[in-house]
This record gives sequence, structure tokens and C-alpha cells, in this order.
Amino acid sequence: MMIAEGNKDRIKEFFELRSANQNLRQYHRPVLVYEVVGDKVRFSLWEEDILNRYGLKNVDGWDETEDLFYCPDWMQGKEEEEEEDIDLDDEDDL
Repeated sequence: MMIAEGNKDRIKEFFELRSANQNLRQYHRPVLVYEVVGDKVRFSLWEEDILNRYGLKNVDGWDETEDLFYCPDWMQGKEEEEEEDIDLDDEDDL
């Protein structure tokens, strides 16, 4: 099943990384619908009202395909890496 992303900042980030000039102003409330298949991302832009009317489970196609390399980490299910907890007070005994 496809994944829906309605956060405009994330949608803009996606199109900036793939160097595509996508005019989001033509959408009242854009939703990026995508799925990751192997090393490719299949995606299309939907209007939120239409997507809500027909449901995400009924989306069975996509408009474009992009290499996963040119996509943000959040599309791969990776959230920002948690910083390692480094205990600066713990000194190594020499």
C-alpha cells in the first residue's frame, strides 16, 4: 500500500532533492503519495480532499519514479538518527 505525506515542508524537501521545480501552489492541500520498491520510489501528488474521498487503499498507480538515492531519509523509514549518549564524566582508567 502507498504511504501519504501531507507535511508541506517534507514535500518541498523531496522535490528540492530531486531538483524538480514542482509548483505546489496549484494544490490547496497537497499530499505526496509514494511507495518504496527496491531502490526506486514511485510517487504522485494528490489533493487531500480527493485522497480522503477515495481512500489511500484505492491508489493503485503513480505518476513518476525516482531513485531512492535522491530522496530524503524519511521516505526510507529512517527518522533523524538519535545522537549517541556520550558520558563525558566517565573517564577511562589508564
